[in-house]
This record gives sequence, C-alpha cells and structure tokens, in this order.
Amino acid sequence: MHRLMLDLVKDEFERLGRNDLTPVQALILYNLGESEVSAGELRSRGMYQGSNVSYNLKKLVTMGYVHHERCDMDRRSVRVRLTDEGLDVRLLVHGLFLRHAEGLAMSGVLDDPPLEQVNLQNRRIERFWSEQIRYIY
Repeated sequence: MHRLMLDLVKDEFERLGRNDLTPVQALILYNLGESEVSAGELRSRGMYQGSNVSYNLKKLVTMGYVHHERCDMDRRSVRVRLTDEGLDVRLLVHGLFLRHAEGLAMSGVLDDPPLEQVNLQNRRIERFWSEQIRYIY
C-alpha cells in the first residue's frame, strides 16, 4: 500500500507537470507540515521506505523547499522547516489525500470490515512482531 501511495503522488505530480520532486521528497514536505523539527525527529516520524532522509533533506534545501539551521543548544543538530514553496507542495499533497479520502468514503471500501477492526488487527500484528524481535536477542 505504501508503494501504491507513492505511485499516486508520482502520478499527481506528473499530471501537474511537477517533475522536480520525487514522491518520497513530497511526503517529507507533507509530513514536515508547519512544524520546525530536527532531521532525526522527521526520520523517526515518517515512513520513507528505502530512502535516505538526510540526502533528500539536503536536496530539498538546495531546491528551496526547506529551510535549515543549526540548533543553538546543540550545534550538531539541524532544525528544518518548510519555505513558502515547500508549503505550496504540502498543500498539493494534502489536496490529493483529501480527494482520495472522500473517494474512499463514498465507495464504501472503508466500511467492510470496519476500519477500527483493521487498525486493531494491524496493532496486534505489530505487537506480535515486536515481541518476536525482542525474544531473538
């Protein structure tokens, strides 16, 4: 599903003639939102499957979508936030997600089985796998 979501973002950007960003970079901008966070916080929050978040952040800074500055308290840490251009891209992705959420709601896909049950089942599987990993070590 994550791969399909990336494909949806890619198709949307191609339709709009925006070939300067990868889907992963667009998701980073979306997840960054209006917050100012450290690069590490962004990495731990998002699901950037198979991507190098540091590399993508550097590219986003170079392209003018993200502003970065060293933290005053810890000079090793970098704080990042969206520029106006980054906020524009975030709005594009947000609009795409809203359209798809409306379409899913109208289609009834989310009603069978109820989404609450699916989420509960996913949490149970995640807990099971986490416990399995703990027992290995």
